[in-house]
Amino acid sequence: MKIISRIFYFVLISASGFAQPVNPTLLTTEWNAYWISVPGESPDAYGVYLFRKSFDLNTIPGKMLVHVSADNRYKLFVNGKQVLMGPARGDLTHWNFETLDIAPFLRTGRNIIAARVWNESTYRPEGQISLRTGFILQADDSAGYSINTNERWKCMRDNSYLPLPFSTPTYFVAGPGEMINMNVQVTGWDETDFKDSSWKNGQPISRGSPKNIIGGYGTIQGWMLVPSGIPQMELKEQRLLRICKSDGAKISDGFPSVRVPVVVLPNTKATILIDQGYLTNAYPHIIFSGGREGSVTVGYAEALFTRYPAKGNRNEIAGKTFIGRKDSILSDGNRNQEFSSLVFRTYRYIQIEVSTKTDALTIEDVYGLATGYPFQFNARFKSDNPELGIILDIGWRTARLCAMETYMDCPYYEQLQYIGDSRIQSLISLYNSGDERLLLNAMNQMDQSRQPEGVTLSRHPSYTPQYIPPFSLWYIGMLHDYMMYGRDSNYIKNKLPGERQILQYFRKYQLTDGSVKGVPYWMFTDWVETKDWRSGTGPVGKDGSSSLIDLQLLWAYQLAADLEAHYGMKTYADIYNHMAGQLKKTIRNKYWDRSRMLFADRPEKDLFSQHANTLAILTGMFDHNEEIIAGKRILSDSTLAPASIYFKYYLHQALVKAGMGNDYLSWLDLWRENIKMGMTTWAEISDINNCRSDCHAWGASPNIEFFRTVLGIDSDAPGFAKVKVAPHLGSLKKVEGEIPHPQGKISAGYQWNENKWKIKIGLPPNTTGKFIWKNKSYDLKTGENDFTFSTY
Repeated sequence: MKIISRIFYFVLISASGFAQPVNPTLLTTEWNAYWISVPGESPDAYGVYLFRKSFDLNTIPGKMLVHVSADNRYKLFVNGKQVLMGPARGDLTHWNFETLDIAPFLRTGRNIIAARVWNESTYRPEGQISLRTGFILQADDSAGYSINTNERWKCMRDNSYLPLPFSTPTYFVAGPGEMINMNVQVTGWDETDFKDSSWKNGQPISRGSPKNIIGGYGTIQGWMLVPSGIPQMELKEQRLLRICKSDGAKISDGFPSVRVPVVVLPNTKATILIDQGYLTNAYPHIIFSGGREGSVTVGYAEALFTRYPAKGNRNEIAGKTFIGRKDSILSDGNRNQEFSSLVFRTYRYIQIEVSTKTDALTIEDVYGLATGYPFQFNARFKSDNPELGIILDIGWRTARLCAMETYMDCPYYEQLQYIGDSRIQSLISLYNSGDERLLLNAMNQMDQSRQPEGVTLSRHPSYTPQYIPPFSLWYIGMLHDYMMYGRDSNYIKNKLPGERQILQYFRKYQLTDGSVKGVPYWMFTDWVETKDWRSGTGPVGKDGSSSLIDLQLLWAYQLAADLEAHYGMKTYADIYNHMAGQLKKTIRNKYWDRSRMLFADRPEKDLFSQHANTLAILTGMFDHNEEIIAGKRILSDSTLAPASIYFKYYLHQALVKAGMGNDYLSWLDLWRENIKMGMTTWAEISDINNCRSDCHAWGASPNIEFFRTVLGIDSDAPGFAKVKVAPHLGSLKKVEGEIPHPQGKISAGYQWNENKWKIKIGLPPNTTGKFIWKNKSYDLKTGENDFTFSTY
């Protein structure tokens, strides 16, 4: 079971392989190692390539750090064991390399370092930026320079691979499937006893160049290398749950949850539909024997279809059709042939199609290696309502499946890091895990995507630039979120120039009254299908203005002023406060409808939405009495354009601000409907039956609000230095939980017992705060704080 042992070894070392120090000279000077390719191969065509380097050791060194990267991607092996994969996605001016100490995998005598590198060319995922095929490995110091990539490495093209594109009527940019011909696949190539005398010598392309190289003439060609700031992805064996249906195969008891053989007789076409039981990201593994000249095709789907695009209840099988991405393997007839995809697949359902000729084929085993960013759930939430635990678990699964080397909008269709999605995902990371590394990586990449005119790209990395200017404003919101909840205050200070450039971009489109008009590109707000909402863009007036954009810009000015003031930049804070004040007056004059006590979507005051009035509450456009009225009308007025599962994140914050937080648990009907429809992750849009993606983490906002709204735990000062605890318990009589904090943990527990509320609030070291109960404030000290009240 070669693949299993390799991967499990990788699982054990992946955590320790991260955060190794890099020789400082490699960050400022040209590397000794060269980027190399296979001679005679197209630099940008589809291809899978094998590289290897053998070397001898008299003694095993105490440490041997290597720095590795490739274009598009690689898997690294040492003495037959997979030890590393990457690179983490970036762009050409920020091309990641991974660092690993390979000493634990070395032995005296002959050793081999090997890499499988692939370039998916024009089939590659949209999130995969590329220059050309290349591979590089650099030892950390001169003692290991003999293993640096150069013309002494051996290499060849692996001719067993071809791309298998997936065609679907909807937007799919996650890359192709794979066609594997086992008859021509090279085996044992990553072992020391493999004979590579017929292989070609590597062809140098250029020496490795760090981004921050010092000296030279300032002309860097190719990849500008930076150390990856995130750990290796998690890998964990995951058994499939059950057979849904099969035809033409002899199914053994226990398959596929345990390893037992499944036989397909000669001259047979067999189909096996398997349910994982929940959506997952995993590398599928299938091991099979025999079946010469036969084939095995493995398909992957989030759900089955009643009639495209309708899916119905995700647990139901009868009368449904399988539509999904596929991999296909041509058998060579040998025993224990093994297939694992180069790239992870997303699936709940797997369909295996076997076609045999004169030789029977036996499936020995099929399972997955679940993968994802190695988040740990470091929060706790327990209540007397078991439904909340289900919602929390589904939200955490959704967030994890949308987190790989970047945040992703969805793992099946796009795998792109959009700012609008990532703002919500980042707070889930902080509230549920406390691990900031993927969040910091995301904000770096968003900042790096900023264009000369000041606006960021809507998503990054992305091979095709896309502009959604309102997402640049949400990026300012992300900066403010991190200022309030994160650990590293200096990090945000260095991002302020980008925030100023974004606001300067919008100032070019502001009229003398401050209102915005004529901003180019996609002015997306939310997926809404009602009058004059087009492709997620809200209604626009005859004069070209929209309250949705004006209100979002107002909020960005307010948050930017707070950022600048905190970091001592009073002049900028004053400018943004002035711009905000002017814009508030304009919005009031232009969009306020006194008869409805609501803000309209455009100056004609003919269309209204939950979105505009949500933003109006969050930006302080209402006085106290108006805010209460608006909050109630947002929920009761059926003529308002409704917020989707995405924008409910903001809607719920607004309703809490309007004093309605004790009703929060009654606002989760859409999530309850997801559960009734058999969802194991949250759907992309509110129309669950016809939604494209079954997994969008922008819908996992309850994983924030169970802690921030229900338990009431919120930051009350930058860096979470002060805490505000203002619970909204609704009908709950017993609830407790905790979240990670930069100084430790914050806990809160509430129990109605003997006609009294018994409350415990725990704060970490060097942290104080206040507790709000029935509109009264009580001081909180470091450590345990106990309260007893007779009413709520």
